[in-house]
Amino acid sequence: MITVAIIGSGNVASHLTTAFLKASDVTLVQVCARNIEAIKHLEGKTAISNHLENLCTVDVTIIAVSDDAIQEVSANIKQGLVVHTSGSVAMSALQNSGRKGVFYALQSFTKNQDVDFSTIPFCLEAENTKDLQLLEIMAKSIGNSIYHINSEQRKKLHLAAVFVNNFTNHMYTIGHDICKENKVPFEILLPLIEETAKKITLISPKEAQTGPAKRSDQKTIAAHLENLNSQQQKIYTLLTKSIQEN
Repeated sequence: MITVAIIGSGNVASHLTTAFLKASDVTLVQVCARNIEAIKHLEGKTAISNHLENLCTVDVTIIAVSDDAIQEVSANIKQGLVVHTSGSVAMSALQNSGRKGVFYALQSFTKNQDVDFSTIPFCLEAENTKDLQLLEIMAKSIGNSIYHINSEQRKKLHLAAVFVNNFTNHMYTIGHDICKENKVPFEILLPLIEETAKKITLISPKEAQTGPAKRSDQKTIAAHLENLNSQQQKIYTLLTKSIQEN
């Protein structure tokens, strides 16, 4: 049985805590967070603390805090394998004197939204094979998809994720705003969103591209621009140009 401690109380930490409390091959020994009130609900399920000096001795300590805090937090951990959960921070940023690794679940986490870890890719990195195998067991105890991704690859993967997730969601926001301004239900667009996402599991995104930019339909493009505000026009023009040049 692998013993684990989690540091953090944010989105990632909360979902990992919930998952590991149910895992059969992992025992969640402790959760540590600066704000003890944020983890009070875990009393009776696992040990809790708001002081790093009170960390229990475990096989793996998972640091699930903001990227800027990883170095400072890791410097206070003296035992076991220490891993962080960031997509954009290198493994070398860990400042503990012992073993290091990365346990990155590639997904967008929202605190009060249920997560099915069986569908989420885990990107793992460690300094040696034995620790990598240890992280694999942990990942497989809550999920199915395991990838060995080094720090440089993960940095680029995180960049790609920003485009397909964060930027795409911002496009949804603009679409939602346009619908709201014109008293059209946004839900009308949901089947289109779902079909677009489904399509790229079957063919490449480039092959799936459609629309006026792809067709070089200048009349439609001009009509669209007339109905957008100045900020939306800039985004529309930039994306249209990018599609046409791709």
